[in-house]
Amino acid sequence: MLRAVLAGVLFAVVGTVATAAPPHLTTHQMPISTILSAKQAAIPLIAAATATSDMPRLRIALTEGVNAGLTVSEAKEILVHLYAYAGFPRSLNALGELMKLVEERRKGGIVDQPGRGPSRPVATGAALVAVGTANQTRISGQPVKGPLFDFAPVINQFLQAHLFGDIFERDNLDWQSRELATVGALAAPTGLEAQLKSHMNASLNVGLTVAQMRQVVDVLRRAGDAGAADRASAALDTLSAGKK
Repeated sequence: MLRAVLAGVLFAVVGTVATAAPPHLTTHQMPISTILSAKQAAIPLIAAATATSDMPRLRIALTEGVNAGLTVSEAKEILVHLYAYAGFPRSLNALGELMKLVEERRKGGIVDQPGRGPSRPVATGAALVAVGTANQTRISGQPVKGPLFDFAPVINQFLQAHLFGDIFERDNLDWQSRELATVGALAAPTGLEAQLKSHMNASLNVGLTVAQMRQVVDVLRRAGDAGAADRASAALDTLSAGKK
């Protein structure tokens, strides 16, 4: 029953599937679409279920995602990405659920597209920090600084080198998909409103539109997660006045 509901959610909110970006385009060259594709719309649901360890809902969201065109590599990368926002235990559990799902589908005669891994090596040392800092600045819209990072500068060093360097440099998942996953994961629990607002802004900075992020709110609400939808909507409301 829940699977049918979530399938209806994706169809009702997305409607017509948007055309995917040609593979040769970079994240920052992706054409702007006014709607989320069915594949994109599944990502916040996958992330929210991962962040709350809701395995039945995660199984359904993953199924809808691969049915909509997520490759196995992209699905794995979403769940790996989420360890930075939901923690290693939840990420590992979610990866285990995906592994079981792919194997069950294979035994049932469904061959999911494997996708590809990252196409370039990630920098190391000072070069990694430089790349990560540039990525962080572009995604955030400005250099990241403030009293918290003055108080504990090492946390920003970790963000720049590992999160925005090691993780965001992996090009088997585009930045828009990463931000859709991050917003879903941060909207699901309470108490992360500041970070949710920051990544709602980052979503707009990487090329998603206010209308598309409104769809994220609708996807969460129609899936029955009113709390996550309300938190995502409140974060978007604070940003949408200046960005269309």
